[in-house]
Amino acid sequence: MTELELIALAKEARTHAYIPYSGFAVGAALLTKEGKVYQGCNIENASFGPTVCAERTAFFKAVYDGEREFEAIAVVGGKGGEEPSGLFPPCGVCRQVMREFCADDFKVIMGGKGDEFVTMSLAEILPASFSPSDMGK
Repeated sequence: MTELELIALAKEARTHAYIPYSGFAVGAALLTKEGKVYQGCNIENASFGPTVCAERTAFFKAVYDGEREFEAIAVVGGKGGEEPSGLFPPCGVCRQVMREFCADDFKVIMGGKGDEFVTMSLAEILPASFSPSDMGK
């Protein structure tokens, strides 16, 4: 699957976002090493703490289904109902969830306007990370 195809699936996932407070829709499309894709959207909550990001929604759906090996994730964001407004990096909590399941070379594709995107490795966006190996795993 190409990066643009994965970004298109992330854009589609944005349409499912529940965003009554921020109006900021985020979509993610997570690609497993076997080629399966899991989509996620952000889901807000009035107390904000229980809000879940699109990236974590996609990961948690995949893990629930037994997936443990991932290749890439595409993330897009912007005001709901509009095209993505620019490159959208994952938050720190989502980066840490990625670290739980992904190697340093896991690709994080940040989609922007039109066909604009930047791809970085997990090691690049989360240097000096805390990983399962730090727990003796």
